[in-house]
Amino acid sequence: MMRFAPSLLARRWTRRGLFQVMTGSVLLAVACSRRPVAPTPSPQTAAEPTVTVLPTRSGGSAAGPIREYTIEAVEAEVEFAGRRVRTFTYGGQVPGPELRVREGETLRVLLENRLPEPTTIHWHGIPVPNAMDGVPEVTQPAVPPGERYLYEFPVPVAGTYFYHTHVGVQLDRGLVGALIVEPGHEELAYDREVVLVLDDWLDGIAGTPEEVLRQLVGAGHGGHGMGHGAMPGGSMPGMGTMPGMTGTSGEPPEVEPDLVYPLYVVNGRPLEHPFEFVGKRGDLLRLRLVNAASATIFRVALAGHRFTVVQADGQPIEPLEGDALRIGMGERYDLLVRLDNPGIWPLVAWAEGTDRAAQAVLRYEGASGQVPARVTRPRELSGELVHGLRCRARSAGAEFVPDVERPIVLGGGMGQYVWTIDGQAYPAAEPIRVRRGQRVRFRLQNMTTMPHPMHLHGHFFRVGESATAPVRDTVLVDPMREVVMDWIAENPGRWAFHCHHLYHQETGMMRIVEVT
Repeated sequence: MMRFAPSLLARRWTRRGLFQVMTGSVLLAVACSRRPVAPTPSPQTAAEPTVTVLPTRSGGSAAGPIREYTIEAVEAEVEFAGRRVRTFTYGGQVPGPELRVREGETLRVLLENRLPEPTTIHWHGIPVPNAMDGVPEVTQPAVPPGERYLYEFPVPVAGTYFYHTHVGVQLDRGLVGALIVEPGHEELAYDREVVLVLDDWLDGIAGTPEEVLRQLVGAGHGGHGMGHGAMPGGSMPGMGTMPGMTGTSGEPPEVEPDLVYPLYVVNGRPLEHPFEFVGKRGDLLRLRLVNAASATIFRVALAGHRFTVVQADGQPIEPLEGDALRIGMGERYDLLVRLDNPGIWPLVAWAEGTDRAAQAVLRYEGASGQVPARVTRPRELSGELVHGLRCRARSAGAEFVPDVERPIVLGGGMGQYVWTIDGQAYPAAEPIRVRRGQRVRFRLQNMTTMPHPMHLHGHFFRVGESATAPVRDTVLVDPMREVVMDWIAENPGRWAFHCHHLYHQETGMMRIVEVT
């Protein structure tokens, strides 16, 4: 584990086809008479789009509106805990401006690169056409400094998503922002909405991401990867399924991370100056949680309240009540909270496996006073835990019979900070090839002692083999666990498949999946 110190040197397709085959009819309704209202403003400025209504095409089919944004990637000074740091941003703010678009619209974003190095934008969770996916040297060349790039694609599915760079370790700066896709018809009912972007931060406080990557590679991964210490049955890593490999049951462990950050933030705000949002007694609050962190799993609780999880990765699930939520890097969850306990309450995002946290503050209307800057672990974090493998689809889907089934072994280096898929480290790794239209089953086998949030670009997948397996785009695979991914290769192109722990991805845990 590395603890940071200031001295560190350091095919266009729609959701309909997928859901008919994979999840059946997915409807979400919450028993509540209220209708949604405008979301609570975020601390960062929301981007103001230009909306263009296209003319009707010949034949009478309306093309629909285009929602246009311009995003400038630029170096800027931002403040954390009383310190001003210079970092990479979208529009000079951290996180970047919130983008909103309606399901079925076309999103058009002009990226202007004012950074001193190339960059891209990836639209995390959105099944975009391959050329719009934002992975350098895979789907597009990185955009050079001083140049522009136009991203334009139809947005086929509502939900909570985010956008971020996919170049090097730039993600461990400020190049992230929330992307909210509103449904054509909102079936959830709630009174107010808040978007909370969780992140870890080191840039300008404990060196730079590039320095951290060099130090990790130079020091090795200290027992967290394969080949460090005894494994179940005395086996050595990287040799296929090991004795002791477990399924998906049981509570997830709290694993000490390989990186402990000097700061953890919510909407760019550290503990000392937390982001506050307002609630009214009796209201039903919707929280959209986005884990944009580079290397941190969070456990989130709102002191004094329970919640109901209603969406995972933007897709509806059977409502799950709980006290705490586990959210891995790249995952998103939507929660409903009944505001029935007036006062001032911390929403704590505990960095899993550490003694550190970020927090935001819920302040009921009329409540006065302050929340202590030093956060304590709320009792809710020891209560009922909601996590990804507990999620179920709202209704049973059609039986999934795979055309292709293969194990995917997540491994690590022998004393080096190298993370692998099937023993191969990207970019020196063969593509995984499937044919368009095939039903594919991946059996993810984590042969390391660290969790890995695995993300497949351009596609949704079901997690598990049951008829009620939820639809996701990112899944957290815990140590010595196997998780099944079922997906249909409907979107042609070369797609990244990788661990969303940035430093694991950068040191090998990525493959290209070719849909031909």
